Amino acid sequence: MSIKRSKLSVKALFAALLALVLVLGIAACGSSNDNSTSTSAGGGGGQIVSNPKNGKVTLTIGSKNFTEQIVLGEIDSQALQAAGYKVDKKLDLGSETVALAALKNGQISGYPEYTSTALTSFFGVQPEQVPSSAQQAYQQSKSDFEKQGLTAFPPTPFASANAVGTLKTTADKLGLKNVSDLTGKSQNLTLYGSPECRQRVDCLLGLENGYGLKFKKFVPVDIGLRYTVLDKGQADLSILFTTDAQLAAPQDKYVILADDKHVFPAGNVIFVTDQATAKKTGPDYEKTISQVQSGLTTKAMQELDARVDIDHQQPADVAKQYLKAAGYIG
Repeated sequence: MSIKRSKLSVKALFAALLALVLVLGIAACGSSNDNSTSTSAGGGGGQIVSNPKNGKVTLTIGSKNFTEQIVLGEIDSQALQAAGYKVDKKLDLGSETVALAALKNGQISGYPEYTSTALTSFFGVQPEQVPSSAQQAYQQSKSDFEKQGLTAFPPTPFASANAVGTLKTTADKLGLKNVSDLTGKSQNLTLYGSPECRQRVDCLLGLENGYGLKFKKFVPVDIGLRYTVLDKGQADLSILFTTDAQLAAPQDKYVILADDKHVFPAGNVIFVTDQATAKKTGPDYEKTISQVQSGLTTKAMQELDARVDIDHQQPADVAKQYLKAAGYIG
């Protein structure tokens, strides 16, 4: 993290998030970007009001065991506490299969999951069959969960997914904004990606079949080096993750190319819970989670992840900063 970034105050860094929350709260449920959506159930700004009736209900909120999931689990937990619920936390459960098992056996009341992960890992959908539309992926996931006595709340605006990234200097030089802008240029460019990239629709396979692109060279690389190869000039393009902490760096050092043909699967977050819990908790359960999710754009999630992974802040503190800056809690 640069000195310039570290001098910025928490208040200044998160001031933009409040504006995003307000804009999304006013916006209608539709969006021109299929991988973004605003929520209709309780979305928008406004402080969460504690309901004394909720104090009779204890919820255990879970998450998988990596930064983004833990931050999301903290946001949900603290928001539900503000709504008056008694909340316990299990925010290091492990993989999606472990988290789902914990939900089904009653160890947790709910946890944040990705639509693409749910469809491919739980319901046997092939990656190339996962909808690129956030709403379609959500409806399909929700329908499948309901067959198991579970349900899912509406998706976040942000999607955590693979994406084609490059240095801003490269994008400016080549005039790149969308993946389709690589047409006629990709044959002169080197792409780096994970070893399994050749077989993934959200990687080389999708770029070749969905966009008709051919690259000068594809080089497998360890996931931890996907930014290093750009910085060192080894790669012209690299498969990044849309909410990587590095993308919150100042001066927009890196650029994500928009998936303008909607080839890559949707990876928006949905909060999964069981139907019995959703019924007994009352309307504040879904309303509260949908409300605090409404400000979680891609840029906002990048910043939250960066505060943990780069600034080494605690996820609980980062979640509280977000909720306070957005006006959800005092």
